[in-house]
Amino acid sequence: MVGATTRRGVNEDGSGVEVAPIPVSSGRTDRHRLHRGGDRLANNALWRIALVRMHCHQPTKDYVARRISEGKTKPEILRCLKRDIACETYPYLAETTITRRPGPARAQ
Repeated sequence: MVGATTRRGVNEDGSGVEVAPIPVSSGRTDRHRLHRGGDRLANNALWRIALVRMHCHQPTKDYVARRISEGKTKPEILRCLKRDIACETYPYLAETTITRRPGPARAQ
């Protein structure tokens, strides 16, 4: 369930999966944004998963409705979803090792 994930294997703020929030506050406004570094493909995948869940996954729809009622904006909710999804999927990615098979020999 979104928002109730246990974050084992990564830091509590998500820095172990490169989605740690960075404070970008000014004045009395307290805001955060995602870390822009890291793997672009992984960030793209997290974004797509979050958008699909926002439109098709009922527990995520309920989570979004609750966060909107708390006064959060859509980008803030998307940032929170991406962090939760990353922390939820990180243990599976950490267990999996990708091995490359050698390709066919190239003609010279």
